[in-house]
Amino acid sequence: MKNRVISLLVLVPALTLAMGSVQAQEKKAAKPAAAKTTAAKKAPAKKAPAKRASTARKGAAVAAGAGAATAAAAIPAQQTLTPAELAIAEQVYQGRINCELGASINIAKDSVNPGYFFVEGKGFKYHMAPVATSTGTVRLEDQHAGAMWLQVANKSMLINRKLGQRLADECMSPEQNQVAEAIKKNPPAALFEGNGR
Repeated sequence: MKNRVISLLVLVPALTLAMGSVQAQEKKAAKPAAAKTTAAKKAPAKKAPAKRASTARKGAAVAAGAGAATAAAAIPAQQTLTPAELAIAEQVYQGRINCELGASINIAKDSVNPGYFFVEGKGFKYHMAPVATSTGTVRLEDQHAGAMWLQVANKSMLINRKLGQRLADECMSPEQNQVAEAIKKNPPAALFEGNGR
């Protein structure tokens, strides 16, 4: 874990320097281009050397690499989970989960950080970790984004507390769908039924 943090701390300044170098090259290329425009009126146009095109391609490749590294750096360093939290992670339903109103959520394990999950849907992607609850509800949270995934036996929902809204409701994996069908066939007794008074 320390090695990852150290790698990120070393990588970010290096990428910043690379991006600064690309921007400096672009500025240098822009100045002669402006001077050539006025000179072009007086003299016939010349072809740009192939070397400049190669430099531009290299700059684009560096920028693309920087974007990917920035996206990786956007996920904060993860804490190692407790055995109880890892046990909760084993209960999380994964894959595409259909929700009400035609929405769907995709849940996938983070292959780098054990116990963590990527929860994504239309317009959002969260990096979530399990959180222990007193009720036994499976709960994942992205504390930075304020998002929370709640999973009970027959359905799940995704809430964003910072936005103050439910992003997905009535979500059911195939296993949860079976439980929901069983509840429809044999509904549990009402809390106040059977007392006879």
